[in-house]
Amino acid sequence: MSGPKTHQQPVTALDEEQVERAVSAALTAIAAADSLDALKHVRLDHSGDRSPLALANREIGSIPARERAAAGRLIGSARGRVAAALNTRKEQLEAERDARMLAEEAVDVTLPVERRPPGARHPLQLISERIADVFVGMGWEIAEGPEVEAEWFNFDALNFDPDHPARQMQDTFFVDPVSSGLVLRTHTSPVQARTLLERGVPLYVACPGKAFRTDELDATHTPVFHQVEGLAVDKGLTMAHLKGTLDHLAAAMFGTDVVTRLRPSFFPFTEPSAEMDLRCFVCGGQEATCRTCGGTGWIEWGGCGMVNPNVLTACGVDPQEYTGFAFGMGLERTLMFRHGIAEMRDMVEGDVRFSLHYGMEI
Repeated sequence: MSGPKTHQQPVTALDEEQVERAVSAALTAIAAADSLDALKHVRLDHSGDRSPLALANREIGSIPARERAAAGRLIGSARGRVAAALNTRKEQLEAERDARMLAEEAVDVTLPVERRPPGARHPLQLISERIADVFVGMGWEIAEGPEVEAEWFNFDALNFDPDHPARQMQDTFFVDPVSSGLVLRTHTSPVQARTLLERGVPLYVACPGKAFRTDELDATHTPVFHQVEGLAVDKGLTMAHLKGTLDHLAAAMFGTDVVTRLRPSFFPFTEPSAEMDLRCFVCGGQEATCRTCGGTGWIEWGGCGMVNPNVLTACGVDPQEYTGFAFGMGLERTLMFRHGIAEMRDMVEGDVRFSLHYGMEI
């Protein structure tokens, strides 16, 4: 019900002149609306619950029954005219808005644009994480250690004699003064010794990381390189366990059809020692003139062997009770084999175009 009124409101619903004035005012306001927001206010004023026509419609129920039909037709027709005008104006304003937006927000897709070039993770980091995932999947742990290493961990704990050539300045970066006993680690094997001392046995650990040697940068050498080394110490470990572990790693890196072999070698920290070779990816061991393998049919991948008892003793492990095996592979060499990269310099020059080939690998 409406509030108190000063005039006979029931008569308003039957007053054609008043109704026509209300419709005329509504149509004038609708035509003057120049935006959708303005039209919204017009709709509330002339078609909303408090508009004159809505109030007149509400009063129909209070007039005599014989007059309600005529009043309903009059008010209904008036409100219909206003609603139709509102919808028509709304369509016009929406069309004008869309045309304006197409003109103002048009984009010329043929124009050159400045795009921020995408970056990429370095493939050496990617392959390091891939190898770590392989060992984690086998139940091994991942360990890290300092790159500036104590000479004892880098050499003495690994059974390097005091006069071993690897200790000399031409192979090792010593930290000034030389008497400090600090070096830039020449391999990641010191992490194995540290981990063995910290965690004890049994131990299965892989150690990816950076190493340093005084090599000149060329197609196959760099003074800063990356390795992944592994150490397993437990009761009853043999060369068979070593061979199985490395075959699994090789298959994960190069595919299940890779062919491997162990070739006798020598390392101070393992006995017996071996080099792991891979069947040449280029000639398959069939060409005597192959430049990749030198006609041998095999490519050296890394060194390995059973942990020397002296190393176990230096790390507080009884070699009569425990045995172990260790291995080390260069990540640069692995990346070269895996992706056919000919120049190691490509890996260190920092050209993002080189890394983009590997940026989406996860």
